[in-house]
Amino acid sequence: SIPARVMAIADVFEALTAADRPYKKPKTLSESIRIMSFMVKDQHLDAELFKLFLEAGVYNEYAETYLLDSQIDDIQISDYL
Repeated sequence: SIPARVMAIADVFEALTAADRPYKKPKTLSESIRIMSFMVKDQHLDAELFKLFLEAGVYNEYAETYLLDSQIDDIQISDYL
């Protein structure tokens, strides 16, 4: 379903960027988006919803609220559209 595919994108993004996990270092925005783009290519994430996630700037809104300053880096979104 569409809600399940949206939640998959949100869950993966949160897991990659989470700074509160003692077993892993949090990824930067660019690392997270790159990893997720591979997941789209492998059909683990919905391509159209991932495109919407990027175009709407959802990743950036989340980053400004929840990520560490050190995680927020430059991303060339056009590379993934």
